[in-house]
Amino acid sequence: MAEIAAGRANELVWLLEHPPLYTAGTSADRADVIDARFPVYESGRGGQMTYHGPGQRVAYVMLDLKRRGPDVRRFVVTLEEWIIRALAIFDIRGERREDRIGVWVRRPEKGEGYEDKIAAIGIRVKQWVTLHGMALNVDPNLSHFSGIVPCGVNEQRYGVTSLADLGISVSRAEVDVTLRREFESLFGKTRGQAVGRTENESPAARTERSASNPSR
Repeated sequence: MAEIAAGRANELVWLLEHPPLYTAGTSADRADVIDARFPVYESGRGGQMTYHGPGQRVAYVMLDLKRRGPDVRRFVVTLEEWIIRALAIFDIRGERREDRIGVWVRRPEKGEGYEDKIAAIGIRVKQWVTLHGMALNVDPNLSHFSGIVPCGVNEQRYGVTSLADLGISVSRAEVDVTLRREFESLFGKTRGQAVGRTENESPAARTERSASNPSR
């Protein structure tokens, strides 16, 4: 992170898939852990409790906002737009909400005003370098979210969904290709090795590894 801030290292985007776990953001309320069936990690990102696990594409985004524009709100909105554009490729209409972070899908078949979250966003900015990022539900076990109050949202009309839950069958490779293409349309061209991928790592393991590896 310090090397990116100093302009001595490339920006990075990591695409990951974690084993089942819960992460607590800086605003998390431990009372929102209903059933700690999986390990709970303190993540250091903004936000509250969330779930990560197989079938979910997690993106850790390390960008230099000094160079791109020191505007955290604009960065969050652009992350939302990244997800919305990627979902549109799969004929899913994702939407942002002023009062709720993340990307949401309307579910009128469940009832009036019902919406489900399909992607969560949680970031941290240090020395104007972004950390953490977003998690897109491709085909995770949605019952795993029931062990927590996801992102502190506990109204019955707000749930969690995924591409698979919405009837969209898509491979991880297709999701990754789409995410990369839509990322480039918003943030600029990536280099050949700019998108790394590791599977089934805990946040602690990912942090240790990304901190010790050179940028590429």
